[in-house]
Amino acid sequence: MAKYALIIFTFSITVFGAVFSSSANWNRAEAKTEDGYSEEIAKWRADRLKDLNSDDGWLTLVGLLWLKPGQNSIGSDGSNDLILPQGKAPGRVGSILLENDTLKITVNPGVSVISDGKPVESMALKTDSDPKPTVLNIGTLSFYGIKRGTKYGLRVKDKESPARTHFVGLEYYPTDPNWRIAAKFEPYKPAKPIPIVNVLGMVQDMPSPGAVVFDLGGKTYRLDTIGGDDTKPLFIVFADTTTGRATYGAGRFLDTDPPKDGSVVVDFNKAYNPPCAFTTFATCPLPPKQNHLTVAVTAGEKKYAGSHD
Repeated sequence: MAKYALIIFTFSITVFGAVFSSSANWNRAEAKTEDGYSEEIAKWRADRLKDLNSDDGWLTLVGLLWLKPGQNSIGSDGSNDLILPQGKAPGRVGSILLENDTLKITVNPGVSVISDGKPVESMALKTDSDPKPTVLNIGTLSFYGIKRGTKYGLRVKDKESPARTHFVGLEYYPTDPNWRIAAKFEPYKPAKPIPIVNVLGMVQDMPSPGAVVFDLGGKTYRLDTIGGDDTKPLFIVFADTTTGRATYGAGRFLDTDPPKDGSVVVDFNKAYNPPCAFTTFATCPLPPKQNHLTVAVTAGEKKYAGSHD
């Protein structure tokens, strides 16, 4: 399951209908035993739930604070440049300096800020552009720097967030092996830049290592992958004709294993909602226009019952 993740749209609607009724029309991946496959999907769903509802999962996200160049005061007092949740942090924690594409925090005397188990007085902050960003903790809060295009911000999480404490669970379509599809992988050499829009309207060119190509009901479809390269798991952001109806209105995410010998398995039973389905503070990527499928993908995760969309 993707650790990162990012964007989304909606598009045209067609009727899939009778196509799905005949498994003979599907380019189904190599069959697994019914029980074995059901167990695989059940474990995938359990891992998905555990990850989502963990102490630093997406349900804990409570803030997205954008920095301006120079000093940015931070704390729960409303006069700060970066305002933390009331009752969760001191009124004035300190300041964060944004200068020359670097972040540095200076903590006010007497305020307890922890990073990697150690108290912080002053330190440089790695953002999520780094494999291991610097995470700062105040009580049940945690926050770290993010970079989106040329903008820098702080992502704020709370172990006791309302989204986590009032989580209503996930709902899925019934597991159907027909949605586990054998696909071809067509690499782009070199990787092709694709403009990706996120939910905040920001546009960023992201490298696509290639496209997955597969047949459904006698028609050929393709989905561009995003980020990484063809030696690693592939990440797909897509929409279909269930989008905005039975499934989340900004599309869904899907991961695959790395391609092997020009082939890859696309398992729509493992399609899942982006973080934006659970919080308004995420910066999810939206599906590029070419990733809007004109079929109903009746597999994977359905719209979250507590979603704002």
